[in-house]
Amino acid sequence: MTMTERPRILAMAEAANPEWVSVPLVGWSMVQALREVADVHVVTQIRNREAFLRAGQVEGQDFTAIDSEALARPLWRLGDLLSGGGGKGWTIQQAVQTISYPYFEHLVWRRFGADLRAGKYDLVHRITPLSPVQQSPIAAKCRRAGVPFVLGPINGGVPWPKGFEAEMRREKEWLSRLRGLYRALPGRGATLRADAILAGSRQTIRDIPAAHRDRVIYLPENAIDPARFWRQANHSGPGPLRACFIGRLVPLKGVDMLIEAAAPLLSSGRMVLEIIGDGDMRESLTAQAAPFGEAVIFHGWKRHEEVQDIAAGCTVLAFPSIREFGGGVVLEAMALGLCPIVIDYAGPAELVTDQTGYKVPLGTRAEVIAGLAARLRHCTEAPDQVAARGAAARQRVEALFTWPQKARQLAEIYDWVLGKRVAKPDFFGNDGPRQGGATP
Repeated sequence: MTMTERPRILAMAEAANPEWVSVPLVGWSMVQALREVADVHVVTQIRNREAFLRAGQVEGQDFTAIDSEALARPLWRLGDLLSGGGGKGWTIQQAVQTISYPYFEHLVWRRFGADLRAGKYDLVHRITPLSPVQQSPIAAKCRRAGVPFVLGPINGGVPWPKGFEAEMRREKEWLSRLRGLYRALPGRGATLRADAILAGSRQTIRDIPAAHRDRVIYLPENAIDPARFWRQANHSGPGPLRACFIGRLVPLKGVDMLIEAAAPLLSSGRMVLEIIGDGDMRESLTAQAAPFGEAVIFHGWKRHEEVQDIAAGCTVLAFPSIREFGGGVVLEAMALGLCPIVIDYAGPAELVTDQTGYKVPLGTRAEVIAGLAARLRHCTEAPDQVAARGAAARQRVEALFTWPQKARQLAEIYDWVLGKRVAKPDFFGNDGPRQGGATP
């Protein structure tokens, strides 16, 4: 490759799907963005094949689907059984995938090993899975073949906060207490000898041994598509504070705490709360909100376009999740110009600054509720400040967290890995904002 050629990337995205949400949508969005700055061939799991084809991707040219179902399907079913289904037991599913994912990479090497040894690709980038628990045996093979290997962004493993053990049990997350055992998994050392490790959070950086920190770059995994988030929140006009929550109605999201915190404002007509999403707490939350009548609106699941329409009619995103790795929904709300209120812990706390939203200190359940109540009350009393922070939130997203920006950031990382630049890229200053910091 010459200094002016686009890098040739073999992008491994086991989970990548434009029709799904969460990690698969992140994987899809990232590889598509990369096509603007590199020549990319995507390797994904067979379950995503039809969605790739429906999106206009050409099999064999744009992507290759790897059929690892012989091991992946029965292990996924086992994980679903052990976790009780319903999107719970994330740690259990990750533990099960530590068995199935290496088989996927084994098949990738069987298909592309000769091409890599022949120099057909300039580097290999593992985009998904995002979990740092999943080891990459292909990393050592790439090293022996003389092909640089980029890992990440990896994120996850935020400890459960003290005082929320009941929520942990209800989320079937008992295995998270033993999560640290993954550090002893075979292949961890070889995986971490990647030429660049992209860390999606401060917690992830803390979990990486000091010997590898010189190759760590802070890069949150989430971003937004500017074409999809073009609406702007309505901060003008009189009336009650309109706040929204977007997400699953499950214990860790804290919607019950939000309703309790907002109760005085809802009762007095100073606030309307729009809840977008569904989950097994829907019935209990509806009962909790019943005394407030039309001041609390349950919309259920909505398509992305409908979510934007509802959210743009609000001025505040109230998102009191107590254990959130990334916080993509926070970025989406910020892109619309909403002012976010989040818990000062984990992913959302790193996305929101003191200029772009409000943070509630993490404490006991009662302290979190009191903190939420204070922030919401302040928002009703200072609408101009809420509008200013919402505008600053939108600007922050446009500057750092769009998919085109993410692609340019990754292009700089590739240049560093391939020796086309000397200085390690640092997009956020000192490898990322610290917990509770105020990086603009």
